[in-house]
Amino acid sequence: MEKSDLDTRFKYHNADPTQTQKMENIRKNFRALADLLDEMCPDGREKSLAITQLEQAQFWANASIVRK
Repeated sequence: MEKSDLDTRFKYHNADPTQTQKMENIRKNFRALADLLDEMCPDGREKSLAITQLEQAQFWANASIVRK
């Protein structure tokens, strides 16, 4: 692995105002989907995993905005 790749992965990335707006929009939409899943799906392991995967997808979507 290239040192520059590790540098990118493990440093703090400041978001500019445009990036912040994009990230807030992503968060809002992931939250809406999480609320829908919470309402429609019965409590249990499967629902918990689905919401965990949403958290991960949101994280990676926002990371893609500030890392590039």
